[in-house]
Amino acid sequence: MRVFLALVCVTVLTAWIHNADASELSITTIKEEPYTMSRGSQFEGYCIDLISELSKKLGFKYTIHLVKDNRYGAMDSSGNWNGMIGEIIRGDADLAVAPLTVTAVRERFVDMTTPFIQTGLSFIIRKSADSEDNPFSLLFPFSTEMWVGVLIAFLLTGLCMFLVGRISPTEWAEPETDDHNFTLLHSFWYITGALTLQGVGPHPKALSGRVVSAIWWIFAVLLLACYFANFNSVLNSKSKHISITSFEELANQDVIDYGTIENGSTMLFFKNSNNPVYRRIHQHMERKKSYVSTMQEGVRLTQEGNFAFIGEAVSLDLTVARYCKLTRAKELISMRSYSIAAPLGSPLVKNLTVAILQLSESGELTHLREKWWAISCVGSDEAHTSEALNPHDLRGLFLLLGLGLGIGLLLALLELLSRARNRAKDGKKSCCSVLTSELNRRFGSGAEGTEQENSDKNKV
Repeated sequence: MRVFLALVCVTVLTAWIHNADASELSITTIKEEPYTMSRGSQFEGYCIDLISELSKKLGFKYTIHLVKDNRYGAMDSSGNWNGMIGEIIRGDADLAVAPLTVTAVRERFVDMTTPFIQTGLSFIIRKSADSEDNPFSLLFPFSTEMWVGVLIAFLLTGLCMFLVGRISPTEWAEPETDDHNFTLLHSFWYITGALTLQGVGPHPKALSGRVVSAIWWIFAVLLLACYFANFNSVLNSKSKHISITSFEELANQDVIDYGTIENGSTMLFFKNSNNPVYRRIHQHMERKKSYVSTMQEGVRLTQEGNFAFIGEAVSLDLTVARYCKLTRAKELISMRSYSIAAPLGSPLVKNLTVAILQLSESGELTHLREKWWAISCVGSDEAHTSEALNPHDLRGLFLLLGLGLGIGLLLALLELLSRARNRAKDGKKSCCSVLTSELNRRFGSGAEGTEQENSDKNKV
């Protein structure tokens, strides 16, 4: 009797411990936007909200951890599973809640609920910049900021040429009798001729004017060289970029490379497919070794150009919503779905399936999709700026021009100061008064002074 009571107590205690442990589920997931993302020490995302809604309906507690090897789950040559599927099989987790694709191989080793997302395979490429449809394609080698910088440099140089022509006594010796060659209009005409590599006269005679002229010629030649070099690269990149809208077109070209995540379900689809087009795609990826380790790497390569990343459309749609210079092909193949994985024979699967169907019928899954797939398009105007030169790319050239203009103005002032000192010695006047008089004569107020001086002489 005592033995029987002891066995009953042990059985009850074991059942109580089992129920206590089962009340808090261990859930494994993988970090992927927008399904699971870090927010400080906590997680957020579509899958996190889905787990929360399911726990409210079924009344279970849970803890979430990231899969250790950052993999979804594939079986190696020795028959061992890695990733989230491996954790489920080994008992390290009770559920795997992630964008986990339902496959025949996985269904043999784990139980999976009804899908919470339906999707298919597609690919993303970088949008082509059609220069024929844009009448301003000649401006693409330089960014907007660069064109503004060139305009400012042009205006400052023209003004500097005008000031040097006025200040330098070698350029304009006698303001009362000599013509001023470098008027404001001629100054701008002169530097415009330099931009077209066609010089126009008259040319500067003073050292200061020649310094400004030489610096501007150097600036113009190097600027034109950079423009035409970048213009050539833009044309070449556009000629290499072709429009691809289907997997057959992708397989029939060799200009753009393409790949998918290594050892993922997408790679296995192309590997096991009997379709000749899909077989060629797999052979190309094997030959080129164009697989990527993560989706982020595939998106980065696609943004850099001449690469197409193949993946599941629901994830690619989010990428296109984030990066406007990318576009997704309309064709969908190999329709598939995302489900929650649990150990074989787990009683949770039936309850989770019913709860997911209820969330779908009530519109909660649609609400979560709209919440986490909201359009937050960035870089919509980057189609032509990625290859365009910016001011910081040629900052050394602009610094050289600014230094040359400053030296030119300084030399013009020194030339005028030297003349003022010589006249001050001859007339026994102060250098400052002579310099002030010279500046007044050269910048407009000297005409009235000259007329007043001549009238005083006539009176005498």
